[in-house]
Amino acid sequence: MFYKIDGIKNSSTPSVSLECPHCGHFGAFQNVGTDSGINTKGQTHYFGQRQCPRPQCKGHIFTVSLGGNLITSYPPRLISFDTSNIPAKILESFQEAILCHGNDCLKASAIMIRKTLEEICNDKSATGNNLYKRLENLSTAIVLPVELREAMQELRLLGNDAAHIEAQTYDEIGKDEIEISIEFTKEILKGIYQYDSLLTRLRSLKKKEE
Repeated sequence: MFYKIDGIKNSSTPSVSLECPHCGHFGAFQNVGTDSGINTKGQTHYFGQRQCPRPQCKGHIFTVSLGGNLITSYPPRLISFDTSNIPAKILESFQEAILCHGNDCLKASAIMIRKTLEEICNDKSATGNNLYKRLENLSTAIVLPVELREAMQELRLLGNDAAHIEAQTYDEIGKDEIEISIEFTKEILKGIYQYDSLLTRLRSLKKKEE
């Protein structure tokens, strides 16, 4: 396949290596059809369609790359997590936080993580006239490692920074801050809603006594 980009003939379009947003497997995505390209200051950006190389998937994505280096793709690859036994309102808020992160809407993601904590407090009937006090009350009603109980307050502060101009607890709300926050929230959800179910499943596999 030959095509031209600003007068430059190219013999092939570059493949892009990434994790598939549809099936979660990593692979080299080959182009579907012909890429478009723009040459800017000696660098060529490619815009095109790609397909998952896994035969069971063949998921379709749109990519923007610089040579063989991926810049962005759509749909984005979202952070995965176990949704079992999580109440609907909590799950909805946390899924929105992950979706915002996947689309680089980091402040919105921080706000939705905070919203997830609020929904947990509602579900567990935690009391208090603000989220700080409700999380403190929640900590007395559930069994979690001290690190996760402290993390809940840190997540609250990050959400405050995202929602209020005057809040400046964190220097910035960047990719690292949000990814760590999502990982902590996943562990909090596991501790509150999923460990009991996992233990029940494990015990059900034990050999029955004669």
